[in-house]
Amino acid sequence: MLKIYTDTDTDITPAVAAEYGYKLISMPYSIDAKTTYPYVDFDTFDAHAFYDILRGGVLPTTSAISKEQYINYFEEDFAAGNDILYVHFSRAMTNTFDAMDQAVAELKAQYPGTRFEEIDTKGITTISYAIVREVGDLYKAGKTLDELLEWARTEVDKFAMYFFADDLKFFRRSGRVSGLAATMGTLIGVRPLIHMSSEGKMVSVGTAKGRAKALAYLVDKVGELGDKIQEHRICIGHSDSPEIAHLVGQMLEERYGKQNIEYVDVNPTAGSHCGPNGVGVCFHAIHR
Repeated sequence: MLKIYTDTDTDITPAVAAEYGYKLISMPYSIDAKTTYPYVDFDTFDAHAFYDILRGGVLPTTSAISKEQYINYFEEDFAAGNDILYVHFSRAMTNTFDAMDQAVAELKAQYPGTRFEEIDTKGITTISYAIVREVGDLYKAGKTLDELLEWARTEVDKFAMYFFADDLKFFRRSGRVSGLAATMGTLIGVRPLIHMSSEGKMVSVGTAKGRAKALAYLVDKVGELGDKIQEHRICIGHSDSPEIAHLVGQMLEERYGKQNIEYVDVNPTAGSHCGPNGVGVCFHAIHR
């Protein structure tokens, strides 16, 4: 039997995970030395309350989970002889998967014959959400493990994500965006434009003067790179900017017609790096 896993850094909530049968791995964040595990230490993510704390000047930190924690997540299915597929956020953005690799190697030695496979979404937050949903749709339709892996070989790189940040102090501290000028955030009204690369990294692709131009850039990118967008979800992620996110959705439908749009709260662990008031669009594309 095939069992599927994902993690909270993909923006998947317990309710969405339950739609597909995903088991959800919690990725932690810490504020004032208190570590919180999403959907373990709380049932519902209050995005507004969390991002208001960040607006007040708090800079959370994040950390990898341990080999032992991964063993606790996976051992039941290894022991049962189930095949496992873990659809996760980008390996290129973290060292947590080093601990996972150690855990899986140990479990394979203990339970030989169990198959463990991964789909790296080469992203985090909203782009990962879209891919996890698509894999879940295929899983519910009865696709085999090998069919899901074959789909991922070509399709993962056909999901594009472009977004802008409102406050660069979070990204500057984390160092997770390539090509991001350290002084950019001091320019009044300038929004850095960022995308997820095919290597699974966040890369700066320019700036926009003012929010209106940043939003126009996102909408233009869907037209420039979009491929069969009506056949897939357009996911609009935001870090407590619902009004701006819905404005993007309105702009997209005015330009490209009715779409299957989902609005997604950026999870608190990823949000610890991007900060409040960010907005991004993920869509099916000819390439990233």
